Formats: sequence, C-alpha cells, structure tokens
Amino acid sequence: MKKLRAAVGSRCRKQASSQEGREICALSSSQVKPSAPNGLAEQQKEVVLQASVSPYHLFRDTAEVTVFRESLLSWYDQEKRDLPWRRLAESEVDLDRRAYAEVANPAGPGQCLPGGGEPALGWPRLLLSRPAAAGGSPEDQADSWTSLCQAVGVVDGNVVRVLCRVRAIGADPSSTFVSQQLWSLAQQLVDPTRPGDFNQAAMELGATVCTPQHPLCSQCPVQSLCRARQKVEREQLSASQSLPGSADVEECAPNTGQCQLCAPPSEPWDQSLGVANFPRKASRKPPREECSATCVLEQPRALGGARILLVQRPNSGLLAGLWEFPSVTTEPSGQHQRRALLQELQNWAGPLPATRLQHLGQVVHTFSHIKLTYQVYGLALEGQTPVTVAPPGARWLTREEFHTAAVSTAMKKVFRVYEGQQPGTCKVSLLALTLPSLSRPGSMGFQ
Repeated sequence: MKKLRAAVGSRCRKQASSQEGREICALSSSQVKPSAPNGLAEQQKEVVLQASVSPYHLFRDTAEVTVFRESLLSWYDQEKRDLPWRRLAESEVDLDRRAYAEVANPAGPGQCLPGGGEPALGWPRLLLSRPAAAGGSPEDQADSWTSLCQAVGVVDGNVVRVLCRVRAIGADPSSTFVSQQLWSLAQQLVDPTRPGDFNQAAMELGATVCTPQHPLCSQCPVQSLCRARQKVEREQLSASQSLPGSADVEECAPNTGQCQLCAPPSEPWDQSLGVANFPRKASRKPPREECSATCVLEQPRALGGARILLVQRPNSGLLAGLWEFPSVTTEPSGQHQRRALLQELQNWAGPLPATRLQHLGQVVHTFSHIKLTYQVYGLALEGQTPVTVAPPGARWLTREEFHTAAVSTAMKKVFRVYEGQQPGTCKVSLLALTLPSLSRPGSMGFQ
C-alpha cells in the first residue's frame, strides 16, 4: 500500500443549481475572479479550476453523504475479512498504536504492534480511530500532533478507484488537481464517529468488490450512488434505443469548456469495460534503464557459520532503509565496474583479495519507473581471519538471517544467482569452478 499522508482539508464550494430532471455543468466565465496581482495569482488559478468542476462529480447534500456512510459501514460490519493484523489491532489498548495498525499498514502482518518489531513506516501523524474534536481544521492541524483527535479521510489506490467510480471521475487521478479533489471527497465522506472503520471499509470495498478488472457491482453497498454504474445502465439503454427522449437522466454536460474531472474527449467511453472505464489509466512512461554491480561477500568459515555482508540503503529514495549487498551504480557497458565494486567492498570490509572477485551472472528487476540490471559478483574470504565487527550501516548475517531480513526482492534474486539455485540465470563458467581458489568445499556459497 502506498504511504499514507495527511489529507488536504475540504474547501468550500459553491453548489450549482440543478435543472429539473437533468443537472448541467455550467462553466460560466462569471465564476472566475478578475486578474489579481502578486500573491493572488495562485488563488485565481484555484478559482478557475474549481469553476470548471461539475457538481455531478461531488456529493451535493448531507443526505447523500449520510446514506454513503451508513451503507458502507453496515456492509463492512458484516463482510469485512478476518485478517490476523485486524485481530491484533483490536487487542491493542494504546489508541495511537491501534490506529497505525488499523489504517497506516493494513497490508502488513501487524509489525507495528508492540513486540512485533520496528514499524516500517513509523508512527502516523494522524490518528484515524477517534471521534473528531471540536474546533480546528485539518489544514491547521495536519502537521501537528494536535491532529490526533481529528477524523481524517484516507486515500490509497483502492479508495481512488472507489471514488472515481462513485462520482464518475474520468480525469487522470495522478494529476495534482484530481488528487486534491479525491482527498477532499474522502474528507467529506469520512464518518466522524467511526473514522478508522470507515477508512478501512473504503479500502476493503476497493480490494474485494470494486476491483480493477472485474468489479462485483451487484454486491456493492453504494451502487445506488455510483455514477459509473448509472452511466453503464444509461449506455445500455441508449444502445437499445430506449433512452432518446428521456428527461430523467443526470450526467455531466458542460455548456462551455471541459470539466476538469471528466475524461478528455480523446478517450471515448469503452462499452466493453463498463464501470472499469473509471478511473482513467494514466499513460505510463517506459521505465528508465539503469545498471548496478553488486557483490555477495561471504565468510564461509566464520565463527558460528558462514556469514554474508549486508549494508543499509539511505533513508530516502528507492528502497529506502532496506538492506542490500554492497553495490555501485555503473554504466551498461561495464567498463571499470569491477574496480569500482572492489573499492566499495573495501570501504566496508577493508583490504580484499581482488583476484577472487568473480562475475556470476546478471539479474534484471523492474521497479515502477526503473528497469535495473544487476551484474552479480561473488567473493569468498577463504583462509583469512574472520571479521567479527562491521562498521555502522553494515551487518554480517548468516544465510538464515538474510532470508528474514528487510531486503528487497531484487536482492533475493541476486542471492539465488550466487547460490546457483535459479536455472538459466546463474552464468558461472566451468572454468571458474575449477580454479584453485574456488575448489574447496563451501567456497563461494555453492551447494
């Protein structure tokens, strides 16, 4: 799950009047304030964007909001999955820790609870399982621990999908403006008496019913409020020529301009997708290609069993805080990568026998935006005095400890190449296996 963040407080919006039987998105120029100098430029831009949003995509009155809350929570109380971390959360007496367990890390096995290890994401800034306190706005308190008593809506990938379908938001949800609108909707909808349960319910609905490819609309507790579902039915009626002349249809039909929450005209409705037309899938750029040289440095004869060296990544950026084998970024051509990698190894472990550094193969791992090719090396410290102390930011771990450590999937792939347990990936030559430095049992970790 994506890392949660404080929601942007909902802003006041003017409600456009609705015409009988049909709501019109009126993008009138009279709603835009005249040009303002200096610091008011951003406010003017905000007014322009707000003016180009139809009430069709919003919740217009408290009755709708109340029905949404009650229907969703009633469904959640009956249908929520029995997950281990939920049982642990329910037994937690500290409300701060319970809130984190319930909301900030729902995909995890409860590591955030006492005795379960160090939390991966840290404690949340917003407590989501207490009723809202009187006074103060989310904007004023979002960056303060005083917001622990605020009811705050949460938006993750599942909630984005639910909200985009419920309000027929076809614009790119990853854009700043649409994202702000989604956070505002979540803040408007969150139940002030059961905010933690409500946020879980919204995520649960997206995970189990309002799924990306095959949503179970007939099982949805808020289907009567779903604009996407209504549009599907309208399109089906239109296809059967039953719709023309009907005056009892609600939709977003801007008189002028383009509604900022509608799908662009270049992306017409796809009948075969149904409600899965929402949310719009942003065009994804192909991942950039990078290359890294990494080495499994092992002490086969260390006291207490063979040990391998892991170092910790920086606290920000890709794979922040995880552990990995010593690595260096290099050019795809591979020039000088061996020398650079050896220098990196010596920075962590001191002088090393350069002649034993062997290239074993490669691993290709694709992240969301990076295609990273790891050139895998191995080096076994045979016949040397075992190293028992590692510098700050490094650890000597047994193989068993490696498999339970906080390492990425890519590093597990690298280790499989080193062990020679992945057919077709490990590219160790027969000649390398016959070299004197590798001929002793247990050398280089091959089993």
